[in-house]
Amino acid sequence: MNKKIQLGIWSALVTIVLIALPSVFHYAPQIVGKTLIDQEDFSWRMERTYDHLGAAVLNPIDFEKAARELPVSKDEIEEHRNRFGTLAEQLSNIQEQYAERIMQAKEEKNETLLLALVKERDIKIEDIQKNFESDEHIEDKIRNQKAKQLELYIEEIENRRQDNLPISYELVNVDTGERFTKGDVSVPVAYKKKFDESNGYFKADSILLDHNSYSEYTGDAAVDSSIELTSEDVRSVSQKPQYFRGTVIVSKEALAAGGLYEKSQEFTRGKYSMYAFWVVGILSLVALLTVVKFRREWVLFSRFAPAYSRWKIDLKAAVLLLTVLFLANYIQTETWSILNKFTYFTLGTAGNMVVSFLLFGVLLTALLTFQVVHLIEQVIQPGYLEQALRDSYTATFIQNVVEMFSNRTIGVQLFILLIGFFLAGIGFVGGFIEPFFFLIYAACVMFLGLPALYVFASRGAYLNRIFAATSDMAAGHLTQAIPVKGKSALAKHAANLNNLREGVRVSINEQAKSERLKTELITNVSHDLRTPLTSIITYTDLLKDETLSTEERAKYVGILDQKSQRLKTLIEDLFEVSKMASGNLELTRQRVDLNQLMQQALAEHAEDFAVSSLDVRITLPEIPVYAMVDGQKWWRVLDNLLINALKYSLPGTRVYVNLQKVGTQARITIKNIAKYEIGDNTDELFERFKRGDESRQTEGSGLGLAIAQSIVDLHGGKMEVEVDGDLFKVTVDIVAG
Repeated sequence: MNKKIQLGIWSALVTIVLIALPSVFHYAPQIVGKTLIDQEDFSWRMERTYDHLGAAVLNPIDFEKAARELPVSKDEIEEHRNRFGTLAEQLSNIQEQYAERIMQAKEEKNETLLLALVKERDIKIEDIQKNFESDEHIEDKIRNQKAKQLELYIEEIENRRQDNLPISYELVNVDTGERFTKGDVSVPVAYKKKFDESNGYFKADSILLDHNSYSEYTGDAAVDSSIELTSEDVRSVSQKPQYFRGTVIVSKEALAAGGLYEKSQEFTRGKYSMYAFWVVGILSLVALLTVVKFRREWVLFSRFAPAYSRWKIDLKAAVLLLTVLFLANYIQTETWSILNKFTYFTLGTAGNMVVSFLLFGVLLTALLTFQVVHLIEQVIQPGYLEQALRDSYTATFIQNVVEMFSNRTIGVQLFILLIGFFLAGIGFVGGFIEPFFFLIYAACVMFLGLPALYVFASRGAYLNRIFAATSDMAAGHLTQAIPVKGKSALAKHAANLNNLREGVRVSINEQAKSERLKTELITNVSHDLRTPLTSIITYTDLLKDETLSTEERAKYVGILDQKSQRLKTLIEDLFEVSKMASGNLELTRQRVDLNQLMQQALAEHAEDFAVSSLDVRITLPEIPVYAMVDGQKWWRVLDNLLINALKYSLPGTRVYVNLQKVGTQARITIKNIAKYEIGDNTDELFERFKRGDESRQTEGSGLGLAIAQSIVDLHGGKMEVEVDGDLFKVTVDIVAG
């Protein structure tokens, strides 16, 4: 058999059991061994019959007397007199009401209508004048109107008696001995109640105790609806409660015919239908425990299972809860109404029961079973529950709320906006309940809602402009900044985006510069390495000539040695710069006298400076200047700086070498006039293989300043180059101590 059909049959049996089981507890005390007489509905109808019997037969209101004694208060008189304004205002209103109609009757020369209108107007004017002249006049009018309403009320009580149960009674007034009888109380009875001292007397009231309003009796055309007969008015003219002893019965004959017979038949049909339904419920339970046992594969391999497994756990829980609530509501509704449906059974009722059973019973039970089984299968998997809770919509929502309020300005604004719209909705609905609320609602909209909407719209427009500018930035358009307006969170965000835009623009420029310098570096390295290598290859080929003399061979070997040393120096310098850049160079720090180290470096190059025709001006302190440095590496810094000055200073000019202590820093300054045009971009002078001689005709590797810069950086010092026209100045600072 198909798994869906099996699941459907199982769900149907479960639904029947779920309805039958609670219905046993609910209805068994009412119907098992009971008759129609034992039902609450019958008891309620008997109470209504007793009420009507007392008010209409045993202790009725004396209408003639009541009509004369109906109370009229001073407040009622004043309210009636001034309901339409002062005397002058009421007379003026009457004149205005009839003026146009009287004028039209005169124009039409309709004497009959004219006389009738004038007479009607004069009667109303006379009545209004009497209202202001005499309280008795108003009192009589109000009392007459109340009497008409009381008469309608008494008629209504009599009309309601027609729907009472067919009772027979024999009752005697305890105080007066007056006897009231109807029918024969000695016949076989279906219901009997005896009233006496031990069981309690029959209490007959002149009014219905559950009747609190009499405004419903003002609908008659002869009754002025502006005058209201109150419950206090009726009680003031009603008779005192009367007490009776005797017997009230419902005969078996009455139960076997007429309306009670139909009620009895309906009750019997409903009772035995419930018995049959309970038997079906028991059989269904037995089947569930034996031949129709539940199997997990009915739902585990459903085609909906893969989609359901991807749902978030809180969505699953919500749908599961809704399913339980709907199913529980259906079970409760059917449990409480099934006896009534069996009692008043029709084809339409049967159709509704079948449809609701399939849609809300079988389908919801199957759906609930599907969810419970799948959820259990997933929850028992190790780690599923923890991961599912982390990935749930609820966890995401809480995280979003936390992140929303991480910027409190935006979070509070959104929260206030949502509360405002919520209260606006309540105010709008409240306006339909109480028109006065519309005035408050309109004021709030004018002075709170519209300004808030304006601010929200302006912030929304500003946010869209920020989005558009961000899109332009993402597309690579970095020239135009985002306008920063105000001090809101959006303005701060725009400022941050502008900073980011500037950073991206600088980064792009730096990247372009880096690419250009990288290209130049490769070109320069290739040139500087190829030049000595070419010479070595050339002179090696020349040495292969066996006809060379000893002097020429010695000359070529000398050139080869010179070029080899040149190539070795280039490669060693390049390796050293690479080691410094990667941070792999180790320093052996010692307390070194920089003054003495500078003197040694100058002495090393004194002959070179003399040959180059440069005038060296040296300014050194008279006392030692100590610093914790690696002596060999710092010697390399001084040596490279002095060699740089030797190579690139204009012949015949001065070179200034200065060492001084500035605060906690030891400062070395070397200034010279450049032989070549340097330009304004001094940062590129620290690039590897960069030379002041762009034609690269001078000796050197182009790594001097780069090596010096790296050594200074490794020592935690600072090296700067300044160019002012042809003046070239290098400043090195290192912590003294």
